[in-house]
Amino acid sequence: MQLHVSAIVRTMSLAAVLVGVLGPGGCERRPQAAAPPSPAAAPAVEVAAMTVAPQKIELTTELPGRTHPYLVAEIRPQVNGLIQKRLFTEGADVKAGEVLYQIDPAPFQAALNTAEAALNRSQASLPSIGARVERYKGLLDDKAVSRQDYDDATSALNQAEADILYWKALAETARINLGYTRVTAPISGRIGRSTVTDGALVTAYQPVALSTIQQLDPIYVDVPQSTAELLRLNRRLHDGRLNQGGTNQNQVKLLLEDGTTYPQEGTLQFREVTVDPTTGSSILRIIFPNPDRVLLPGMFVRAVVKEGVHDQAILVPQQAVARDVKGNPVTLIVGPEEKVQQRALTLDRTLGDQWLVSAGLSVGDRVIVEGMQKVRPGAAVKVVAPAAARPPEAKPAGTKSN
Repeated sequence: MQLHVSAIVRTMSLAAVLVGVLGPGGCERRPQAAAPPSPAAAPAVEVAAMTVAPQKIELTTELPGRTHPYLVAEIRPQVNGLIQKRLFTEGADVKAGEVLYQIDPAPFQAALNTAEAALNRSQASLPSIGARVERYKGLLDDKAVSRQDYDDATSALNQAEADILYWKALAETARINLGYTRVTAPISGRIGRSTVTDGALVTAYQPVALSTIQQLDPIYVDVPQSTAELLRLNRRLHDGRLNQGGTNQNQVKLLLEDGTTYPQEGTLQFREVTVDPTTGSSILRIIFPNPDRVLLPGMFVRAVVKEGVHDQAILVPQQAVARDVKGNPVTLIVGPEEKVQQRALTLDRTLGDQWLVSAGLSVGDRVIVEGMQKVRPGAAVKVVAPAAARPPEAKPAGTKSN
């Protein structure tokens, strides 16, 4: 009994010691880790932005087209005959009325001589026949001649007068045909190659032209304009976004095939009133001076046609415009509290390295032009000047330039 009490006492003493060591919770307390310090606010991302401001610009449209001669004349003979001589140099400039070909005139000269001789014979017989009629008329009153004799004389006079008119017409026709043996230039211009040589037999109004003359100064440029573009232009004018009050509105510039600008401006003459149903476009005809013959018929060119003046145009750099997942144009702007906002845009066209914006931006908006890849809508940013506007950074002393 005494041993059992002693064991109980020792057990209680050991438990008291464990309680004192482990504490009231029955386990050892571990030191609590210190809370990490609160991180400092992340610095705002630097972006470059431009402030939207309206500009006055002149809008133009480049339209492809081809050159056409101002005047064209295909040379064809008007009588049958043999070419005796070609009297021009191929590719040279000729004047209106200059003789180009000589057709053998001998048969036409003979026909003229025959007609003139017959005319002279008819004219020679006319006075005697006329005198007979006058004489018979006086004798008819005295019944010295019959009425039949007088009628026969009158008929002979009328026939002689008709013969004179006939031979006059025949002589004039022969004279005209003789003149046609000298094939002349109907217009001034540059003549092309000849399709016949000396000794060739030609026929009147043959389908194949002997040669072609083209007047190159001035020269036409015909450019097609789609009806959709024409309707869009008319809508802009109706909405007041464009005005055509300029005095040189009809002046047109020309770009050549090699990309160079033609030194002289042309004048828009007219717009075709009908639309080609196969292409859906109408033709604009422009006339250009061509004193140096730089423009030749059939050349491919691009005409810069003036549409009008946009007094409140909004332009943004192309680098500031991106596309969303649907392909719609968007841009980022710096909104209130220096937070990034996304704007959907409606674009009109490119002008150099800029977009002309029809809708989506207002005057005073700050469009991000540099650093768009580093920010998202809602992010805080710090606006800095664009790289092109920043002063060059000073190099540390002792550095060498490469």
